[in-house]
Order: sequence, then structure tokens, then C-alpha cells
Amino acid sequence: MVVYVKGDIYEDLLEKIAADTKSGAGQYFTPRALINAMVKCVRPEPGKKVADPCCGSGGFLLAVKTYIEREYGRQLDRNQKEFLKFHTFRGWEIVQSTYRLCLMNLFLHNISDFEGTPPIIRADSLLTDPGDRFDYILTNPPFGKKSSMTFTNEQGEQEQEDLVYNRQDFWAKTSNKQLNFVQHIHTLLKSNGTAAVVVPDNVLFEGGAGETVRKKLLETTDLHTILRLPTGIFYAQGVKANVIFFDNRVASPTNQTKEIWIYDYRTGIHHTLKKNPLRETDLDDFVNCYNPENRYIRKKTYSADNPDGRWRRFTYDEIIARDKTSLDITWIKSGDNTDDYTLAELLDIIKEKSAAIATAVSNLENLIGEVDE
Repeated sequence: MVVYVKGDIYEDLLEKIAADTKSGAGQYFTPRALINAMVKCVRPEPGKKVADPCCGSGGFLLAVKTYIEREYGRQLDRNQKEFLKFHTFRGWEIVQSTYRLCLMNLFLHNISDFEGTPPIIRADSLLTDPGDRFDYILTNPPFGKKSSMTFTNEQGEQEQEDLVYNRQDFWAKTSNKQLNFVQHIHTLLKSNGTAAVVVPDNVLFEGGAGETVRKKLLETTDLHTILRLPTGIFYAQGVKANVIFFDNRVASPTNQTKEIWIYDYRTGIHHTLKKNPLRETDLDDFVNCYNPENRYIRKKTYSADNPDGRWRRFTYDEIIARDKTSLDITWIKSGDNTDDYTLAELLDIIKEKSAAIATAVSNLENLIGEVDE
């Protein structure tokens, strides 16, 4: 009990450090409310392996442990408890200082010990396929579109170079860090594994490698759910992010994704880190709509009679017919907030307003002409 109390204090300290955005500590902190909602949807079971390829301070791994102990605590036998402590979790972290924070955080929450093999590896997880496969992957890859490496040039100056990972298991070669993490996560999953991943908007709409990755995900996995997140919940300001949920599947001649359910928790939603932070109850409706007990039985809230319903279903055919197989879909209108419109819709609005202005100017000129006469 003492260790757990110390662990909670330590995690609270990490959150306070993350709030100091000037230190850059926020790069490894994901809101607990979002982590817990993702874990509730995935419903990890004991005796399974869980990974986070960019684990930061270990928030996802700890949330999984807490969930398993809460849901199965009295049912866990000695072997299951030992597996939970020493064999369930695996993580990778590239930053040395964050790696140390994570190890201490896990130890204080009774994951591994100082004498055993560390559950966290300090490395760039994108460099190679580790060979291990996992039942669950929950993660929030670091923000920033491109992967890069710093080197010293012939003049002794520091330069950065885009980093493209040459891996045979990747569907597309790209320096886009987010797309590389999605491909890497697919590799790490067991044939029936489940992933819940925070991704920025560009992963949902970017062409080229982005379109290739999305089509491959629809083909090889059941990409069944997308949660659109509002701005103001991450320490990196202005980030537009989503959570994609997908289950890996064995090879098949037909696409594995049959339909995608999207929950829009962005349009008309406003959060701030201090005055109105994201709370777990804010995502209760999404979790209820997701229906973790049986996600194959869902009820949409969107309809012609309720166009502002936040929970909507799209078929595979509807998705594949979209330009670049874009998954960046919104349908709720909220005043004149341009964030709620697609580019095509914005252009139509501009044209309409331009035409209205031109008509008004013409009418005014005619009126002035009549007065002059």
C-alpha cells in the first residue's frame, strides 16, 4: 500500500512537471482522462501482453494495470499476479531523462523490480521490428510530423535531416513520424491484437504515403472506431488529434474493415488545461456509445432528424469513395466556426458570400445612380 501511495504522489508530480510547458516536459504527458477512456474501451484482460512503443512516463501501462486489478483483482491467482508484474508490460522511450522517470514510475506501481529485466527499453522503437508481438497496444506517439536526426556537418554546425525508415514490414516509406508509428504498431500486434492510438489529423487525410497506410489499415485490420478530440487538452497547443481503434486480422482476400463509427467530440467542444480541463466524465458518452461489452451492437445518435448527433456510422464503401480515402470526417455545424467545415464547404461558403456581397454592391450602385439622377 505504501508503494502505491508513493506511486500516486510521483505521478501527480509528473503531471505538475508536464504543466511547465517551458521545460518541454509536456511532450510525454497524455491526459489521464483520455488514457482511462481508451483503456475502458479496449478492456485488457489478465495474462495478455501490453506495449507502448513511445511510453513517455508510462501512463498507458499504469492505466492498464489499474484496470486489470480493479476488474479482476480477487480472481487473479498467484501466477497471474506474477505475470502482471513481470511479463505483461513492454515499452520503448527514446529520451534518457524520460526513460528514467518511467522506470521509477512503473517500479513505484509494482511493475518489475530493480533486480529484474527492465520492462522499458531506451531506444528509437521505429528503427527495427523487435520480433515480439502483443495483445494490446495503447499509445500516444510524440507530436511532430517528421522524423529527423541531428548530426554535425563538416563546418562543425548542427543540422537536422529527415529520417526515412527502410523497413520491409512497412507499407510506405515516409519521413512522416505519425504514419511510421501507425505502421510500426500494426507490426507489433498479434494476429488478433487490439490497438488504440492517438494520431493527429494529418494521419486521417494526408495523401501519398498517408493514403497508402489508410487503405492498408482498412484492408488488413478492422478499423472500427475513431474518436475526434477537441483542442486544448494537450500541452502542445492547438493540436488537433483523434484516437483510432483497430483490431488486427489474419490475411484475407477481402478488406477486414466493414464499417467505421466516428464520435465527434470536437465540434462545439472547448477545453483548456487549467480552467476547463478534460475530465473522465466528459468521455462517458463516447464510452457508452462505443459499447465495450459488445462493440458489435451499437446505436447511432446521428440521423436526419438529429443532424447534430455525435455518433455516426460510415460503411467501407462510403469511406473508400472519399478523396484520398480520407477519414477526416465531420458533419456537425456549429455557428461560423471554420474548424467545423471541410475545405470544399468553406469554398462554397466563400463563393456564396462573395456573390451576396457583389449583389449588394451592385444594388447599392444602382440606388446611388437613381439618387444622382
